[in-house]
Amino acid sequence: MDRTTKEQVVQDLTRRLAETQAAFLADYRGIDVEQATRLRRELTQAGVEYRVVKNSLLKLAAQGTLAEELQPYCVGPTAIALSGDDPVAPAKILSKFAKEIDAFELKAGVLSGKLLSVSEISALAELPSREELLAMALSTMNAPITNFVGTMAAIPRSLVQVLNAISENKAA
Repeated sequence: MDRTTKEQVVQDLTRRLAETQAAFLADYRGIDVEQATRLRRELTQAGVEYRVVKNSLLKLAAQGTLAEELQPYCVGPTAIALSGDDPVAPAKILSKFAKEIDAFELKAGVLSGKLLSVSEISALAELPSREELLAMALSTMNAPITNFVGTMAAIPRSLVQVLNAISENKAA
């Protein structure tokens, strides 16, 4: 790789690290092409950028960004997953993949400038996704309205039942 290409890679990585909420480092040594392709496909479908990077270039790119905390973990073969909107999605996919394949190993992560250990990444993976959290919030906001409508519908229903009972009582 020539110097201009390296500079371009560093600039691109710096831009992406500045834009992203979360970044996760992994050691991909020992996984085969089929497994790597499957991982890339899952991450891409979740809107996550996944790439293999040279440690020296990643260290340069991380300077001055929220991902600066990851520099000590830039040793050995390194792949980085950069999250867009949902930091839980890549954590879920990478944690699941690390459990399935022993050769794949998470190194560390950073979420909004806070360094995450492997155990913290696993805890993050246990959280519901953004869509699930939005659905929970929406159902919580809808519950009072739904209960109010049910209560309002019960009043005429009860009146009709009482009138029906009186009518049956007079008929008998």
